[in-house]
Formats: sequence, C-alpha cells, structure tokens
Amino acid sequence: MKQAVGYIRVSTDKQATEGVSLEAQRSRIESWCLANGYELSAVFVDAGISGKRMDTRPELLKALASLKKGMALVSYSLSRLARSTKDALVIGEMVSKKKADLVSLSEQIDTTTAAGKMMFQMLAVLAEFERNLVGERTATALQHKKKTGLVYSATPYGFQAIEDRLVQVQSEAAVVAEIQAARQKGNTLQAICDDLNGRGIPTKKGKQWQPATVHLLLKRTPLAAAH
Repeated sequence: MKQAVGYIRVSTDKQATEGVSLEAQRSRIESWCLANGYELSAVFVDAGISGKRMDTRPELLKALASLKKGMALVSYSLSRLARSTKDALVIGEMVSKKKADLVSLSEQIDTTTAAGKMMFQMLAVLAEFERNLVGERTATALQHKKKTGLVYSATPYGFQAIEDRLVQVQSEAAVVAEIQAARQKGNTLQAICDDLNGRGIPTKKGKQWQPATVHLLLKRTPLAAAH
C-alpha cells in the first residue's frame, strides 16, 4: 500500500476553536488516505505556530524529511502548508526532488499531474496576492487613524480610548516621562523595568514590565507627544 504523511497546523488557540481545528484537519487527511488507497504512516503537527516562515515550523521540516519516493505529503489546505509563494514553491520543489507527491485537499491539488503542478503554483501566487491586498488595506486604515487621532490598535500606555479617540491619562503620562528621562540618563531597559516593578507600577494590562514593553513604549513616544 502507498504511504502518506499528513501535516496539520493552527496559528492560535482561537483559530483552533473558531477555524479548522487540528482534529478536523486530521480527519480530512485520514478520509483522503482511505479513499485513495494510502496508508497514513504519520501526522506531523505544528500547534500555535504561524505559517509565515517554514524554517520556524519544526514539524513541517520533519514531515518533509520523512518523505520517500512514491509517498504523498497531505495537507488540509495550502494555507496550512505555506503562507508565501517562496515557501510554497520551495516545499513543492523539496517534495518533487524526493519523487513524492503533494496533496492539498481544500484546493484539490495533486502534483502527480502537470495540471496539478501548474495549479499549485498559480494558487500559491494568488494566495500571496490576496494577503498583500489585505495588508495594504490594513496599513492604509491604520495610517488614516493615526493622522486623525483615532484609536488604531491596543490603547497605548499613557492614554485611554474615549469615543474612538486617544485621551491622555495624566498618571500614566507621568510614568512615561519618568521612563523617557531614565532612558536619556543611560539606564538600561531592564533597570527601568526593575524600578517600575519594584514600585508596584503595572503595565496597561496590569502585568509586570518587561524590556520589550518599555522598548515599544519608547518607540511610540513621538506619537504620544503628537497628542
């Protein structure tokens, strides 16, 4: 019997519950193998991992490494397998070099045929094109909100959102001024965090300060000053 390996992925817990869960993806792969005479020898799972880069998904790399001649790599959809044209084509080439097949169930892609190979490449290009359009629309909307003073993301420290506008919070603004002054004096991000945490001053979300949090706050300082 021909052998197949499955690959399934979700980026977040929310996607697992509101999107296509790992269990649902596995079930579709199992059904395909049964219907097409393949034995599913293994299922590789990347849970809670973004698909933007293939080199940060260890289970995908294991799935590709496990392929042998005549085997099939089966995924629920192209988006589970790759999120960029570059990665999609690299994955397709790696599978082809091992003389194996690539199957994406949602798009009905099967690279055993020339038409299937062409469809795979076309869908990869179209999928990236759509993501780029979404990114452009999102960036345009954010730029507009920044210019008009509308809330454009999570409310930054030093402000509160009132009727979709950022209004300065004096107590937090004073902390921001302290952070700026400490940084100008040469204090490290960690030293600033230690001071704030030692004084019991929480972040916007009520958590302890981390160097990355302070770094982001300082990057937003020009925006804060504009308001």
